[in-house]
Amino acid sequence: MSKQNAFYAQSGGVTAVINASACGVIEAARKHSDSIGTVYAGRNGILGALMEELIDTTALSDETVAALRHTPGGAFGSCRYKLKDVETHRTQYERLIEVFKAHDIGYFFYNGGNDSADTCLKIAQLAETIGYPLKAVHIPKTVDNDLPITDNCPGFGSVAKYIAVSTKEAAMDIESMSATSTKVFILEVMGRHAGWIAGAGGLAGEGEGAAPHLIIFPEIPFDRATVMARVDDCVKKYGYCVIVVSEGASYSDGSFLADAGTTDAFGHKQLGGVAPSLAAMVKQDLGYKYHWAVADYLQRSARHLASATDVQQAYAVGEAAVKLALAGKNSVMSTIVRTSETPYAWAVGEAPLSEIANVEKFMPRDYITPDGFGISELGRNYLLPLIQGEDYPPYKDGMPDYVQLDHKLVAKKLADFDI
Repeated sequence: MSKQNAFYAQSGGVTAVINASACGVIEAARKHSDSIGTVYAGRNGILGALMEELIDTTALSDETVAALRHTPGGAFGSCRYKLKDVETHRTQYERLIEVFKAHDIGYFFYNGGNDSADTCLKIAQLAETIGYPLKAVHIPKTVDNDLPITDNCPGFGSVAKYIAVSTKEAAMDIESMSATSTKVFILEVMGRHAGWIAGAGGLAGEGEGAAPHLIIFPEIPFDRATVMARVDDCVKKYGYCVIVVSEGASYSDGSFLADAGTTDAFGHKQLGGVAPSLAAMVKQDLGYKYHWAVADYLQRSARHLASATDVQQAYAVGEAAVKLALAGKNSVMSTIVRTSETPYAWAVGEAPLSEIANVEKFMPRDYITPDGFGISELGRNYLLPLIQGEDYPPYKDGMPDYVQLDHKLVAKKLADFDI
C-alpha cells in the first residue's frame, strides 16, 4: 500500500501544552516518512477540514516544529464546533471524507476533549461504513481532566500547577495584610462538572490553618449556611480565609451558582461569575472585606509555569497516536497509564473511543475530605505527581520566546462548503 497523508487538528479550549502534542505528531510522522506523506493541519480545528483550509506542515522547519513544544495556545487555530448528528447532518461528514479523498488523507488525528472524542468516533464510523480507508486516533487534551480511562489529561497538570502556585502566593499576600485589610480571598477556577482544577488548589498548603481553607467542588452540593459558617470560623481562627471555587459549583437541585443564562457552541451552559456571587454572600452574611479573582484563560495559557510532567505526557500521547495509527489501530485514543505510585511512573496506553466519547470523569468522593471542603490524602497523592518539574520556555529580552506560525494554506481542490 502506498503511503498516505495525515490530517491533524486542535479542538476546544486550548492549553499550555497542546502544541507539545502537535510537535509529537509531526515529529513522529517525519520519522515514519516511508508510511506517512504530508501532515496537514486543519486551520481552526475541524473547520479546517470542512472548509478545506489545510496547512502543509512540511513547510515548517525542524526547529520551528521543535519550538511548538514550548509554545502555548493553539498554533494551528482551534474551534468550538461540534458536528451534528451523523443521521441528520450526513452532508458534513461526507464533506470531510471528500476533503480527505481529495488530499489523499488516510490518517486522522484529533486533539481535544470529550466532544472531540465523539467527533473522532463518528468520522471513523462513517469512513468504515462507506469503505474509505481511514485510521482515526484521538489525542487527549483538556484542562478539566474529565476524560475517562486515561489516568489524567494533558493540559491539566500545568493548570493544576498554576492554580496551586497562585493560591499559595495569593494566600501569603492576604495573610500579610489581614490584620487591617482583606479577610476573605476567593479564586474562581475552571471546571464545569468536575472539580479537578479546584482540587489542585489544595496542593498550595497542608496542615492546620494552611490555605486554601475551603475548596468548593461541583461534586459537593453548595449550602450557603454551611459555607458561610466555615468562612466565619476560619477568619476568627486564622485571621483570614482563602477559598478556591469551581465555576461549576451548584446547589443540591443541580442549578449553578453562576449560570449566565447563555450556552456555548457545544450547547453547554455559559458559566462565569461564581467568585463575585460568593463574595456578595460573604459581604451580606458576614460583612468581611473581600477580594476575588477569576483565573479564566490565564490558568490554561501559562506556559511559563508548565509542569514538566505535563509537557512530557502531552508530547508522548501525540507521538503515540501516530504509532497507533501505523499499527493499524482505529477509533482509539492514546492514554496515560499510571504504572507506579511511589515512585511515580507512567506509560502510554490506548482505549476505544466508544468508551470515551461523551463520558465525563468526576473527582472521586474519597479524593475529597469528609467535610467536602478539601482534598484527602488520596486526592493529594493523585494530584501531586502531575505538577512535578519545571519546563521553562526560552526567553528573549525578558519575555518567553514563543513561535508564531504563518498559516499558509494549500490550494483547494473542491468547491466551497457552507457550514
